[in-house]
Amino acid sequence: MTEKLIGIIGGSGLYEIEGFRALEEKKVNTPFGEPSDSIVVGELNGRKVAFLPRHGKGHRFSPSTINYRANICALKMLGVEWIISVSAVGSLKEKIAPGDFVVVDQFIDRTKFRAQTFFDDGITAHVSFAHPVCSSLADVLYNSASSLGIKTHKGGTYVCMEGPAFSTRAESFLHRQWGADLIGMTGMPEAKLAREAEICYATIALSTDYDCWKEEEHANVGAIVATIKKNVSNSKSVIRDVVAKIPEKRGCPCANALSGAIMTDLKTVPMNVKKKLEVIAGRYFKA
Repeated sequence: MTEKLIGIIGGSGLYEIEGFRALEEKKVNTPFGEPSDSIVVGELNGRKVAFLPRHGKGHRFSPSTINYRANICALKMLGVEWIISVSAVGSLKEKIAPGDFVVVDQFIDRTKFRAQTFFDDGITAHVSFAHPVCSSLADVLYNSASSLGIKTHKGGTYVCMEGPAFSTRAESFLHRQWGADLIGMTGMPEAKLAREAEICYATIALSTDYDCWKEEEHANVGAIVATIKKNVSNSKSVIRDVVAKIPEKRGCPCANALSGAIMTDLKTVPMNVKKKLEVIAGRYFKA
């Protein structure tokens, strides 16, 4: 891994950004299986970027069947040091209108059936996750979106539910009582795994609806899709602008998130497990 890349996880339509020059489509096999799809590597605004469609081309994978570990591992294998996650969400607050952007700073994980860690086979690691996004990357995202005149909220708590069905009204009211701002289905364990992989991670969430808490404005698939399409150009504008503003060297804690986090005596870890985790934590095995 000699070249540092910026990873973009979102819909496959994000490839179609003005000025993006695709160089190669890479099919990556990881120790954790296959990622959602091939990864398109290219150049945008003077930086090397890698695009990964979270649900696969054609939206083949539901939120619960995405192989999040393979997705993050594949990006790590390609040399990605920053991940910008683009995610459609429902709003739990009146002030966050459909079409608004939110640069998320907290998550509440309500998923049930997803692999949550790379470290689950004869080895244990406990990474710090009090601040689940890279604040440096989040600041760059917020400043970029704001400078483009897009209504963007700095900070917000994203509840990640299992899905694929939307919330019941009772759930929606409960999430509002918790003080959450957004509801979505893909933020977790993506953010956790990025932290374990020592990749800077930030989410720019696109509000598409008011979930189902607001009277007469229940989540409607047709309306959500229409709002997403209307805001695709804004998402592309932010990505095009922000990649040039991400610093080439990292000074944040994300780059050393595993330092001191591995609890297991490395002498007891089987060689096959170390080999499986080489790209994620290999430098700590050599210490």
